[in-house]
Amino acid sequence: MNSARPFPPHATAFSRARWVPSSSRITSDFIHSQHIRAACIITSVPRVSFLPQNVTVEFDPARLPYSRHGKPGSVLDVALNFGIPLEHACGGNCACTTCHVMVKAGEENLSAMEDDEAERIGQAEGVTLHSRLGCQAVVRGDVVLEIPVGR
Repeated sequence: MNSARPFPPHATAFSRARWVPSSSRITSDFIHSQHIRAACIITSVPRVSFLPQNVTVEFDPARLPYSRHGKPGSVLDVALNFGIPLEHACGGNCACTTCHVMVKAGEENLSAMEDDEAERIGQAEGVTLHSRLGCQAVVRGDVVLEIPVGR
């Protein structure tokens, strides 16, 4: 049985864990007060920290509503869904640089930079080796981002 089940009592809403029975065989170790306890596998969800706001959000990529700004699951999409102010003059179409962010940690947890983003990012104010466009960088894991001051 590989389908997701309701959260067990020890999984908190904050962790947004989901559990899957690790085995379909029932042993006495799993039976307690006529209830079956299944071993749990806790899966993590991506966390995005936004600086200088010092706000960290967790989200389930499969359940994040697509805001139609930038790529689905992009930094811009996550920011807009959680009320984090991130400018995006072109509507998230990689036609400007107003959604420029700097990656402080977790760069490997973002999608690879494509050619159109690489060409556009060079025009951003205050660009660094760790700069990305929020509309193009899709979040795949934990990441810490800085939104440049004045944005």
